[in-house]
Amino acid sequence: MSLHPPGTDPSVPVTDLITKRPNVYGFGGLDRSAHIREREGWLDELLERPDTVIVPVWRSRSLVAPGDAPRAGMLSVAEHKGLLRFADLTAFLGEYGGVAHVAIDLSPLEETDILNILAAHGVFQDLRQIGPLLNRFEGSVLAYARGLMWWHQRHRFCGVCGSETRAVKGGHQRTCTNESCRSPHFPRTDPAVIMLVHDGDRCLLGRQKVWPEGMYSTLAGFVEPGETLEEAVAREVWEESGIHVRDVRYHSSQPWPFPSSLMLGFHAEAKSFDIVRNDDELGDAQWFSLEQLADFDALGKFLPRRDSIARRLIQDWVESVRPDLLDAVDKVPSAYPVRPS
Repeated sequence: MSLHPPGTDPSVPVTDLITKRPNVYGFGGLDRSAHIREREGWLDELLERPDTVIVPVWRSRSLVAPGDAPRAGMLSVAEHKGLLRFADLTAFLGEYGGVAHVAIDLSPLEETDILNILAAHGVFQDLRQIGPLLNRFEGSVLAYARGLMWWHQRHRFCGVCGSETRAVKGGHQRTCTNESCRSPHFPRTDPAVIMLVHDGDRCLLGRQKVWPEGMYSTLAGFVEPGETLEEAVAREVWEESGIHVRDVRYHSSQPWPFPSSLMLGFHAEAKSFDIVRNDDELGDAQWFSLEQLADFDALGKFLPRRDSIARRLIQDWVESVRPDLLDAVDKVPSAYPVRPS
């Protein structure tokens, strides 16, 4: 099954067909090969192939080989088939260059055991601490594996009758084991809008009370039932800051498996300007000029983490209005530094 739209050259990388540069954790080029999930026994066959790649997850952390250029800890079945006996869950992720990639959850193992078994191949880290340093393919695969394993861990019982569920279709469905129910359950993604509100050469940023002191980011919130994305943008901005917006424009999206969101990014123009902060939602909200953003760290303030679409929304807006200030804004640190190990 090709990932390429009709009429495009299949030899051109999929990421080259995207008009905007992809966000971190997205567009890695993995062919999810959904058409082969239906066949009984095929996952067992894949795990017999020596070139099949194992992607381990341990308690929502990803295996990473540290260093100046860290790499994802992806292991071949030929050398690490013994790991499969420790796996609590197994799920087919897709194929890359004809090679199958399979996620396994090693969460039942104690920390000392996991360190002894895989110490030579890296350490398990929070993906948010390492994601921006990984190449795009590896980062996207680790995010995919993390999100899928998290969903499995939290859907072991049927939401309809309460009976146990079992994984089927290569880990992309769980089915109720109660014969009188048999309800199917599918991996879920929670849509959330995230938006940079601007007014000429100013933008609106806020902070949650639990964030590190000085960290500011774009506003965001979950989409509610019966709501369009544009409506969700306007509602969330109004609820959090008392600002009305217009000209809501889609920017890009980003899978954010922390734990299970799809971030849908927008730019929006303010049509009111007096902030009426919702103290239950935000610890602070302010308008910041472009010059202030370029000197943000000197003000004792931080921008969002570098792997987030929030940072991307800010950078792209700065580039569109004052490209001469982009380098300075790019250098503003995050309160959550990326660590190679």
